[in-house]
Amino acid sequence: MVNPGHLARTVLGDVPGDELGVCDAHDHLFLRSPVLPGMELDDAEDAAARLRAFRELGGGTVVQWTPYGMGRRVRHLAALSRTAGVHVIAATGLHQAVHYAPAVLDRLPEDLADLFTTELVEGMAGSGTRAGLIKVAGDFHGLDAHARRTLTAAARAHHRTGAPVAVHLELGTGALEVLDLLCGEGEVPPARVVLGHLGRCPDPVVQREAARAGAFLAFDGPSRAHHATDWRLPEELAALADAGFAGRLLLGGDTTTPGTPGMTYLLGGLRPRLERTLGSDLVDRMLTANPAAAFAFVPRRAGDARRPARRPE
Repeated sequence: MVNPGHLARTVLGDVPGDELGVCDAHDHLFLRSPVLPGMELDDAEDAAARLRAFRELGGGTVVQWTPYGMGRRVRHLAALSRTAGVHVIAATGLHQAVHYAPAVLDRLPEDLADLFTTELVEGMAGSGTRAGLIKVAGDFHGLDAHARRTLTAAARAHHRTGAPVAVHLELGTGALEVLDLLCGEGEVPPARVVLGHLGRCPDPVVQREAARAGAFLAFDGPSRAHHATDWRLPEELAALADAGFAGRLLLGGDTTTPGTPGMTYLLGGLRPRLERTLGSDLVDRMLTANPAAAFAFVPRRAGDARRPARRPE
């Protein structure tokens, strides 16, 4: 259920969540990383074409998870959004350390929470275009020192702003460790956390525990044959919905390199397939009402539940 008083922060300003329409909950218009040399998403005309195609398929909002220092092209986002007629939600935050040149990491301020807060409240890279979420990342089956630093900073910035926190799970792992830090130590309400890539390590026990905690689960990156994605996605989503977690599910395209089907495949390929197996009502919920709730700015209230840290086995 979307609270009509909750707003999402787009690159053109704050809008009511129920105005986001059909939402690609995790994608990239622009992206640059040293681990993907020569495969940059850095073409503004291509980004505009993808947004127009997404709009023609009924798309209303794209959530760009590209964080600080990875080629966000923040000065282009507002014009692209306005021209295409598609809402764009941009990200502050930091990815894993491997995605940055050492010189970039060396220049980071000591207090990352201040950086994230400034980009959420005042604008990214001095552009005046404000970020609408905090994107951070876990490590493979756990949390390294960089992940702990960035997740802790994300929690602090969330408490200052009410921004949602979106987390890259490396190959879909480490979801519960992420929740322990963010929602246990960091006291971020689980409903303000979006966990990405859960379909890449399709462990139903972990998926249910993360959903039971109250986090949103993003199933993103469809059409990638080297990940457990499309072919088992209907059964994963059906199992979670049958268990009572239909309101925690999100879908995204996650275009990371040129040629990735991404946002157009999400609506033109995956959506009709899921509608045939899951029904249009559930798929519509995953594309509209759920992301409207997940990406809202919701200031924390006294007494919000925190997730207790899990006890060691």
